[in-house]
Amino acid sequence: MICSKTWYKEENWGKSAIRVDADIQGDFNIAVCDQCGECMGMCSSMALRKAPNGVVLLDKKSCVGCLMCVGECLREFMFYHDDLPTPIKCTACGLCVEHCPSGALSIAEVGRFQYSIVEV
Repeated sequence: MICSKTWYKEENWGKSAIRVDADIQGDFNIAVCDQCGECMGMCSSMALRKAPNGVVLLDKKSCVGCLMCVGECLREFMFYHDDLPTPIKCTACGLCVEHCPSGALSIAEVGRFQYSIVEV
C-alpha cells in the first residue's frame, strides 16, 4: 500500500507497482518490474529511459498513454489503471522494502547497474 499511497496519494492495490499474491499453497509471490528495458523500444514518444543505475523510468509528461509498453511487457510488470493517463511501473525507489513488516523484500542487483525489488 505504501507504493500507491506515495505515488498516487491513496491506498489502492490496483495502483501499486508491486503486487503480492498468494498461491494455492499459501506461499506469497511478488510481481515487480525487473528493469529489463524491453518496454523502451516500443515507446514512440521516447518517454521511457534507463537511468545511470539501470532503472527504467517513465517520463509522465512525455507519455502519450498509448500503452504499447504495457503490451510489450510479457511478464505484465508494467500495467495500467483506468483512473490514470499513464502506465504504472516500479522505479525501485525502495519504499516497499523499508515498509515491509516482515522484511521479506530487498533491492538487489540483477545485472550490472540494474536493480529490482526481490523476495529475500
